[in-house]
Amino acid sequence: MKKLFSTLFLALFVLTGSLCAQERHAHWKSQVRQLEADRYEVTVTAILDSAWHVYDTLRTLTGPPATIVDFQVLEAGRKPAAEKVGPMQVLGQVHKYYDDIFMMEVGYFEDSVVFKQEFQLLKDEAQVRVYMEWMTCDENNCSPLTDDEFIVNIPEKEEAQVKAANVKSTGNLLAMILEAIVWGLVALLTPCIFPMVPMTVSFFMKGSEDKRTGRLRAALYGIFIVLLYTLPIAALILITRIFGGDAVTADIFNWLATNWLPNIIFFIVFMVFAASFFGLFEITMPGSLTTKTDSRADSKGVGGIFFMALTLVLVSFSCTGPIVGTVVIKSISGEFWTPILTMFFFSVAFALPFTLLALFPSWLNHLPKSGGWLGCVKIILGFVEVALAFKFLSMADQAYHWNILPRDLYLAIWIVLATLLFFYMIGLLKFRHAPWAKWGPGRIGFTLVILVFDICLICGILGKPLSWLSGYLPPMQEKGWFYDNSVHYEMEDYDITKVKYADKLHLPHGLNGFFDLNQAKSYAQKVNKPLFIDFSGHACVNCREMEMRVWSDPRVLEILRNDYVVVALYCDDKMKVDESEWITVGDKTLTTMGKINSYIAFSKYGVNAQPCYILEGLNGELLADPRGYDTDIEAFIKFLEQGKANFVK
Repeated sequence: MKKLFSTLFLALFVLTGSLCAQERHAHWKSQVRQLEADRYEVTVTAILDSAWHVYDTLRTLTGPPATIVDFQVLEAGRKPAAEKVGPMQVLGQVHKYYDDIFMMEVGYFEDSVVFKQEFQLLKDEAQVRVYMEWMTCDENNCSPLTDDEFIVNIPEKEEAQVKAANVKSTGNLLAMILEAIVWGLVALLTPCIFPMVPMTVSFFMKGSEDKRTGRLRAALYGIFIVLLYTLPIAALILITRIFGGDAVTADIFNWLATNWLPNIIFFIVFMVFAASFFGLFEITMPGSLTTKTDSRADSKGVGGIFFMALTLVLVSFSCTGPIVGTVVIKSISGEFWTPILTMFFFSVAFALPFTLLALFPSWLNHLPKSGGWLGCVKIILGFVEVALAFKFLSMADQAYHWNILPRDLYLAIWIVLATLLFFYMIGLLKFRHAPWAKWGPGRIGFTLVILVFDICLICGILGKPLSWLSGYLPPMQEKGWFYDNSVHYEMEDYDITKVKYADKLHLPHGLNGFFDLNQAKSYAQKVNKPLFIDFSGHACVNCREMEMRVWSDPRVLEILRNDYVVVALYCDDKMKVDESEWITVGDKTLTTMGKINSYIAFSKYGVNAQPCYILEGLNGELLADPRGYDTDIEAFIKFLEQGKANFVK
């Protein structure tokens, strides 16, 4: 009975704690201190938030979970690089009380607790893995049982290895920001928005003749537009992070990016918008809503400026909605702040022309008049919407292994769309509401671009990699309708037919490898090679770009093929694994490959974004700083070579 009460009590605490966002109320740091010539002391300190505590190190069968700190020397070769000297010391005031539920005396630490372990260095340097397991509680609830680990260097280097959370990733955010700016400027030319330009100018021309006041009102107008676009996505991210933590936010974005339901919804929505652009019907916001906001915009004060901005956002929704969706969905596979920043720069680019026209109304005279050309833009956007719609369907298809939209069929659909758009540009395909009046430099140039794009897609269906489009296309399969890419290099002393999930997952460029971390580690021990761990995702645009633009380099392929054991861990795959591989975290049981790999990435390496590349030795030691999205081939080769040099066979 006592054990039953204890178990129920712990289960209740874990359940309550899971609702507390898995916040880490214990913050860990480490320090290395030299005692003598070859003797060092490694200190690990847990700093606790106010009113929170961890239990002491006494392990019992029926009591609360003990705080565990374990120091393990990572051996490089047959001879260990260091050895422990004496037992671990625990420094901290233990508070004790008799617990009626556990029916025993319970000890706990408040404020902070220090764990010290001495080591005798046997080689020039050594690495120590520190493993921590703890539960934090206050008077009302407990957080779930948490574990973590990190690597400590002896002696401590000036450029100490960092945890995998600090992933090197350059170019990713900048590329997304530039793309968001381009989409923001393109949005100005859509049929829903361009007619709003005269209304904007008229509104601000009726304002005060005071130039200083006019500049202030124009600036506020732009700021309100930016806030109306940016705050909703920022609120979603910040609320989930505050109440759910990084892991919960990652789960939400992972769900949006790969779950079949939102992707099917996005597919349908984009197809509906495309039908609207093609003239089948009009999508508008409710008239009562836009009329109400427009009436409030008559005020010349700050409130009137805000409602003027709100009117613009609402009226333009039917054109900007799909663009906004594309920008956000494309950015959610990156860092958590990336969607906020990309939406911010999209809205800045979108708001800037309206702000400038509010400042300088006379510029309106130099703009083209709205007319038939806007209808042509609408048709072009319709074709773009259909093409992007299939991207969402493709992401769900890859994550669930439906195999209804392979790369060949996907490219065939795009070829048909590009061909139809080309026919429209030259006048063979006609729409009543958007006829071409005459040829001009813009039409000629864009027609040639579409023709070249169509030819490139045809080359792609014949087997060309199309690396510049890799972020928008399904990965190249081993075998297509018109090409065969099923070249494999046999793995030493291993039957590749026994690789888990190899019937559904494949590495690019004919590489052989694994899709299960434990199986990869076992093989790495057998062939005495380091691990190349690729945290990837089916919906990860940057992962595909890295594979097609960086991995495709012959020098990179040679190193990966000959010097590493490659393991790709998909963090968004929906495949249910064998029950023996399920992982229980608190009150949750992780049953799919994606959730298990995401848990491994976050709990062991601190990774919550893809791609992330980790070079790991046979004992789990990091061989180089982890690396993220960066298309610098030379830097990637240097990264791989550094891992080879640090691997001691």
